[in-house]
Parts: sequence; structure tokens; C-alpha cells
Amino acid sequence: MKKAWLILLLVASPMFSQSEDEKQIKSIYNAALTQGKAYDWLNHLSNQIGGRLSGSIQAQQAVEYTKAQLDSLGLDRVWLQEVMVPKWVRGTPEFAYIESTPGVTNNVPICALGGSVATPAGGIKANVIEVSGIEELKILGKEKIAGKIVFFNRPMDPTLISTFQAYSGCVDQRYSGAEEAGKYGAAGVIVRSMNLRLDDLPHTGSMSYGNTAVAERIPAAAISTNAAELLSTTLQLNPEIKFFFRQNCQQLADVKSYNVIGEIKGSTYPNEIMVVGGHLDSWDLGDGSHDDGAGCVQSMEVLRLFKRSGYRPQRTLRVVLFMNEENGLRGGNKYAEVAKNRGETHIFALESDAGGFTPRGFSLDCSDANYARVQGWKKLFEPYLIHLFVKGGGGADIGPLKHDNMVLAGLMPDSQRYFDHHHAENDTFEHVNKRELELGAATMASLVYLIDKYGIITKKSIKG
Repeated sequence: MKKAWLILLLVASPMFSQSEDEKQIKSIYNAALTQGKAYDWLNHLSNQIGGRLSGSIQAQQAVEYTKAQLDSLGLDRVWLQEVMVPKWVRGTPEFAYIESTPGVTNNVPICALGGSVATPAGGIKANVIEVSGIEELKILGKEKIAGKIVFFNRPMDPTLISTFQAYSGCVDQRYSGAEEAGKYGAAGVIVRSMNLRLDDLPHTGSMSYGNTAVAERIPAAAISTNAAELLSTTLQLNPEIKFFFRQNCQQLADVKSYNVIGEIKGSTYPNEIMVVGGHLDSWDLGDGSHDDGAGCVQSMEVLRLFKRSGYRPQRTLRVVLFMNEENGLRGGNKYAEVAKNRGETHIFALESDAGGFTPRGFSLDCSDANYARVQGWKKLFEPYLIHLFVKGGGGADIGPLKHDNMVLAGLMPDSQRYFDHHHAENDTFEHVNKRELELGAATMASLVYLIDKYGIITKKSIKG
């Protein structure tokens, strides 16, 4: 009972000054919506640089551009943190068709999955076996799979309002499908795109071969949802159809890249570090505007808003633009490794990696006491229609920083349109709404302000 009362006391104290905090948050939103820079920064990243696949020239150009922009903000320190990243290249555009009878074909849109091996130069043509998940492979066995192309056709569940939950429910077939199908002698793998909408755009994404020997790896590609429907229907009519696909992607040696970091030194508690960030790399099919150019420029904007307003944080505030989230998480792991080696104390990290759509709230990975404290600030956000404060994950890149005395948070935008663009060629600047992007940046800055002002509750403070 004593511990419960202590938690209640710590959550309630110090009490925030409603009028003071309302004024500060209103000024943050006003500045972001009238004098914001995030949209201009994203315009350059998207339209002047483009897709930023790890290890590419475009990724390096993005590093140089964002560092220059952070330098221009007058921060206390801006630096590059070296990290070795994988370099996978797509090569010439992929090609595929369904052959219903010899000589009668329908071309269908596909794209190689990130990390896949190439097909032979002449491509692969084989019979197809459709499955709804990895677990079916064991039931079918090698006799029915060997020499065929395995077609994973489990769709995202449209009944789930959380589209990220729907994505999680079927992404295993993309990530591990080739590894598992290869164990049964499959010639290749075709995976239905992770997309709730029916369209003609294949969606790429990372995949893994696990411990499969290089010589035994089979090629894997994503097929658009419309084409997946066509392939499935055609198979029902004629199970003996063949599928052809050709791709010449390649995995090269690791190359040097960088996390981009900028910092405002804390005025009172400089050794307590708060992080805001997104990942600078993207897939190569579009220009990575939603995933995750939006999160990067929103994070940069948080520091710019603080500098512009003259607000000096009590705690050290860093923006970290992580490299290689999409196919390795090398940047996030490197940042956490360096922080640990330096004995740095991170108390808070906020990631934006769910697109630049209208913000709805935050997902929080923290103790019950800290969750209650953040919930206590909910009314400050309600005038901006920010009302979702839920327990969950913070984000992939900040995950390696996690420890008991820390709050991890993820910005939660409206997710209903996100997977229409995710990892596809229509993840482009024209699909980002300026106002929605700016609202997200202001929402992030407001939470950072409150964390900075009131701090977090540690296990030590509860025991004390």
C-alpha cells in the first residue's frame, strides 16, 4: 500500500501549470504551422535526392544534406557517427508473367525483396503452389514443393483497425518465406505485397535467409495485390499454370555510412539525454517521403522549434537520423553501443516512423508510473485532437537504448493510408500533406517539452 501511495505522489508531483504549459504548447503549434521548415526539408530529400537505400550514393547525399541543415540551426554540436551498413542493389527492373497455356501469358508487376538473390540470367519458370502461411509448408512437404515457386498469399487482415497489427500478422511470410520454402526444395518465392488496398504496385521490404548457405538461397519477390488476386484465381481454374520471373539484384560488401546527430546541451541536467529521431535510409522504389523522410524532418524540426523560441531545455536534447533501419538496424544498434560505451544516461527517446499523416497520439514503452504521468498530460493535447496514449513499442531504432529507467515513445499518426505507400513506388512527396506533417512535428516537440520540464520517474525515486 505504501508503494502505491508513493507512485501516486510521484505522478502528481510536480503538478504542471496548466496555463503555462498550454501557452508553451500553443506557441509550438503556432510556430510549426506558420513558420515550419519540415516540409521544405522533405521536399529536398524526396525530390532532389530521392530513394536512399543503405550504402547508396543517395543515402550519402542525404547524410550530407541533413548535416548541413542541422549545422545551420546553430545547435551546440552536430556530428556524424560512422556505421558500416549492408549494400544491396536491385539492378535492372524485374519482369514476370503468368503462363496459362504455352505461349499465352499475362505480365504482372513484381519487385525483388530486399536482400534477395538474383534468378538465373534467363529467369525461372515453374509451376506454382499457393499457401497462406509458412506453417503450410510442413504439411505439404518436399514432395509437393520441390522445383515449384511457392506463392505466399496471406493478405493483411482488413478487419483490424490497427493497420500495423494487420501488417505484423502476415509479414513473416515476406521476411522468412524464402528461408523456409528453400528447405523443401522450392525454386523461388512470390509474396503478396503487404498492402490493404488492391492496386498494381508491388511493395518491397526486408527478408532473411537465416543460416542458409549462399549456394542454396532462392530468389524472392513481392507481387502486387491485384496480380496476387489474378494469380490465385488463375491457379484455381488451372493448377498447372506456370509463373516466370527474372531479377538480377545483388548483395555487395558492407560500406561506410553515418548516423547524423545534432545536440542542444541541457542547461540544468546536461547528463540526462533525450532523443528524437527517424531513419534516414529508405527503399529505392519511391523517394521515401513517408518512410521515413517525414520522421527525419519532424525530428529536425523539434530542435529548430526550440532554438527559434529561445527555449533552452534543462536536459540535453539530441536529434538522431539513423541509417539502415530498413535492412539491418545497424544505425540504431551503433548509436546504442556508443552510448553504452560512453556511459551516457538516456532518459527518453521518441521516434517517428509511421508516416507523415495526421498525428493521433503516442505509443509508450515505460513503467506504469511514467505512463500515468504522461496520461496526466493528455488534456494538454486534446485541443489538437491528440487523444491516443497507449502502451506499446517506441520504435525499432530507439529500441536498443531501452533500459528500466527510461521512457520510449513512438508518434502515432493515423495509419489507414500508410500501407498504401509503404515500401512502394508511390511513397513520394506528393502524398505527404504539409499541414499533417507540421502537426506531427509540433506534437513531438510538445511531448519533449513536457518530459524536459517534469522529467521521468525512476525506480530509484520510487524506492526512495
